[in-house]
Amino acid sequence: MNPSSSSSDSITNCYISIPKAATLILIFLFVIGFAVSLFIFIEVHNAIFFISSILLSAIVASFLLWNVLCFHRNTSLLLFLRSFPVTDLRIARPGQLVKITGPVSCGDVSLESSYEKVPSCVYTSTLLYEYEGFGLKAFNVQKPCLFWRLAYTERFSTDFYISDKHSGIRTLVKAGCGRRLIPLIVESSLVYTKSNRILSPNLTNWLADRNLPTNSRVIRLEEGYIKEGDSATVIGMLQKGGDDIVMVVQPPELISTGCLWQRLLLPVDFDGLLLALGLS
Repeated sequence: MNPSSSSSDSITNCYISIPKAATLILIFLFVIGFAVSLFIFIEVHNAIFFISSILLSAIVASFLLWNVLCFHRNTSLLLFLRSFPVTDLRIARPGQLVKITGPVSCGDVSLESSYEKVPSCVYTSTLLYEYEGFGLKAFNVQKPCLFWRLAYTERFSTDFYISDKHSGIRTLVKAGCGRRLIPLIVESSLVYTKSNRILSPNLTNWLADRNLPTNSRVIRLEEGYIKEGDSATVIGMLQKGGDDIVMVVQPPELISTGCLWQRLLLPVDFDGLLLALGLS
């Protein structure tokens, strides 16, 4: 890997922001409420409190499950990116959090996608899923489920330029050299061996190059990338370097999406640049 590119180890860093104290209080209230309602049910033979406690617990569990599901789908980050106002780079100041949308171009280093070998990319990702259905039929080819295991992943990014479609200003995005990046990219499914478990020579060579098993099995390979000329959106901190070079770098502190109560979403904190394909 070129030293000017960044690997998956430094690419994603975001999590649901729930204060530890709030979690402990919630667990305490749940235990106390359940114990009291159970005592009333046994001693007074009144099931109203007990049933209410069960229903309330189910509502809270559904709320938390909904947030976990949306977190894995990057729902909060996508809503944050879409709602963040577009920045006028002509009046923006260094240190300001900015959003830029426009076509991208390669910097000193360009990337090539791992499987399709697409050249002149600024970001690439390749995901390999293995089916672990314990003999059950693989029914969902598009989305990971309980029976699909992420066996291998590659994500790389590099420094690139983005031309603001509003002002025309060309900005250097510092996404390489260990910079933290949160990519909001949906990978496309390229290989699925459901009907024919015999691996193609191309796939076999790709697996062998990465010291992965090449035996016949049900797998799914997905790949995504942003190549030169694609329109992308990036959110980061504006910075000016030597020779009046305008740059976008990762923010020095955590950024929070805030609570999105209309969607019943808890805040998500992220640490790094936000990068999406084709959003404004």
